[in-house]
Amino acid sequence: MIELEDIGYVRSGVADFATAVHFATDIVGLELMDSGEPGVAHLRSDSHHHSLSLVEGVSGVIASGFTLATEDALVAAESELERRGFRVTRGDEKEARSRRVAEFIGFDDPFGNRIELAFGRQTISRPVRLSRGSGITEFGHLCLDAPDVREAYRFWSSTFNARVSDWVGDGACLMRIDEVHHKIAVFQADEPGMCHMNFQVAELDDVFRNWHFLVEHGVEIEMGPGRHPQSGAIFLYFLGPENFTYEYSFGVRRITDEAAWRPRFFDPDEIGAIDMWLGPKARTVSQPQLRLSDPA
Repeated sequence: MIELEDIGYVRSGVADFATAVHFATDIVGLELMDSGEPGVAHLRSDSHHHSLSLVEGVSGVIASGFTLATEDALVAAESELERRGFRVTRGDEKEARSRRVAEFIGFDDPFGNRIELAFGRQTISRPVRLSRGSGITEFGHLCLDAPDVREAYRFWSSTFNARVSDWVGDGACLMRIDEVHHKIAVFQADEPGMCHMNFQVAELDDVFRNWHFLVEHGVEIEMGPGRHPQSGAIFLYFLGPENFTYEYSFGVRRITDEAAWRPRFFDPDEIGAIDMWLGPKARTVSQPQLRLSDPA
């Protein structure tokens, strides 16, 4: 089994580079780093160099990155994936530099989502310089799409150290790789893609300040503010350019007693199963996954 250390980054292809970067900085509030690469924007949210990279080109998710603890762990992961029948590619020096990691490998999950595993992710010692007062503290989780959520769970739990925290019918599986209720989520959809990318904020008030800010700037609110009964987090989903959904949230549950936790099963048709505050439910917009054959 491959031990994931943490979530790492998302790389997203964007056709309108300037608009996407403007939204990620001036609206979402991420810090724009100097990438040194034309057509690549690295956006920082926490102590790492970046959590999101926007790459000028075809619109769509390029890859979802996860970190491993050591080089030996990466080598072992490569062998294990190949043993299981996955076609694994190893990034070259230029590609690793763009991701600000020492080395990485990539493969497609059984549903077509491009996954990258890396070690040696770059840390930045100075505090984050958020582009506006959004209150972002860290990259919280990522949510992928798959046509069969239960099969996706079997893949993540048998290949990696992912454990299910809660189910929402057959439509969503929320999984943890540490104490946080979920760092990975899989939602049901016909095609692979990025359902949303989550950023944690420092205070409950940040969720509501951001809500007012987004409304004042004409941003489409997909769902929220509300509170998920699974993680206990107060959430706000909103739509950025190129069908990329962002989420702010605060107060996510931590599962500290691993032996005592039992996954719960929520019926999405029951009142309050998605939002304890009984707000309108909506399926967030997904950005489709690019294939290796697509230009990026």
